[in-house]
Amino acid sequence: MGKVLLEASRPSSSSSLAKPPSPAPATTFSTSITETVNGTHQFKITGYSSSKGMGIGKYVSSDVFNVGGYSWAIYFYPDGKSVEDNATYVSLFIALASEGSDVRALFELTLLDQSGNGRHKVHSHFGRSLDSGPYTLKSRGSMWGYKRFFKRTSLKTSDYLKDNCLSVNCMVGVVKSHTEGPKIYSIALPRSNMGQHFGQLLESGKGTDVNFEVDGENFAAHKLVLAAQSPVFRAQLFGPMKDQNSQCINVEDIEAPVFKALLYFMYWDSLADIEELTGINSHGAFTLMAQHLLAAADRYGLERLRLLCEQNLCKDVAINTVATTLALAEQHHCFQLKAVCLRFIATPGNLQGVMKTDGYKHLRESCPSVLTELLEYVARVGEHSVSQCRIGNEAILDGSDINGRRVKQRL
Repeated sequence: MGKVLLEASRPSSSSSLAKPPSPAPATTFSTSITETVNGTHQFKITGYSSSKGMGIGKYVSSDVFNVGGYSWAIYFYPDGKSVEDNATYVSLFIALASEGSDVRALFELTLLDQSGNGRHKVHSHFGRSLDSGPYTLKSRGSMWGYKRFFKRTSLKTSDYLKDNCLSVNCMVGVVKSHTEGPKIYSIALPRSNMGQHFGQLLESGKGTDVNFEVDGENFAAHKLVLAAQSPVFRAQLFGPMKDQNSQCINVEDIEAPVFKALLYFMYWDSLADIEELTGINSHGAFTLMAQHLLAAADRYGLERLRLLCEQNLCKDVAINTVATTLALAEQHHCFQLKAVCLRFIATPGNLQGVMKTDGYKHLRESCPSVLTELLEYVARVGEHSVSQCRIGNEAILDGSDINGRRVKQRL
């Protein structure tokens, strides 16, 4: 038999399907932006002659100030920073006083001419070419400045010293970089109104499941809301030692308007209107409420409310209220408020007036240890006449700069 050969036919090249053209590659873009955030701090050094002789490596420091998201402080060494200079020069430095790594910045330290002639002594990074770029501070405590800023003998007779006072101006420029890409949307987000919703829930009285009897008045609330805000209420309402009668709880040692203000904050996340709450429109009523509310906030573990009250009381220190506020600050561990009160009382002319108030008598009886601190503070202010400087034995920051200069951490 004959063989039949089958051969698969191959399509010709002309009949094959053509490939679609490749799409053009997508193009994206972004921009790196480097900018400098500048800030200035003026540091006044009063009683300069009294600071001399305090010792090499010892300093007076400015208050901490913020620039570019970092904290900074100025250090002035009346007898110099380095032993090898044998107290021939005064030293001046700017230091990073907050956590940070490889912070890039420009600096300018200026000793101001106080004669009006404008011949200031300026050391500046600004306005000149820097071969190595901005100065880099490696960590907290890193410093930039001059060990030999000015000769002490020349400073004594210079126009920089007037009425035994020096004035230093410091400019810091923090260099920041970020990358931006194209925005393909623009959505305006409304502010959170969660507090408004919870506040309206309290006002409506709907769903309340617990009542508080305070000084003869009843306040209805929601257990879950209170427990979410306060660890004390959480334990009282749901903990193993919860009140047996959790439907109606008697609250002692707190006045009804104060408890109402406490509930208002827990629902609305803001302070209540004191006049609307008490029916009294006076500055004294505002201060009194802030004092009572601070104690209540500490009692129920409401830290944000405690800090708000502390902040308001710091702004409102007066002769007739400062002693009571100082006692509260001591009892409720409000250290910044305590410092503000001590500073106010120690100000010349205030102490005698404060000692005549009923609040001072209460302070003497309830917090006798604070009186010792107060007397030491008054004596220190009177001796040195320095209100803006804090004197220390060692540097208060810990770290080193790129040249290995060392300082100690702030306590």
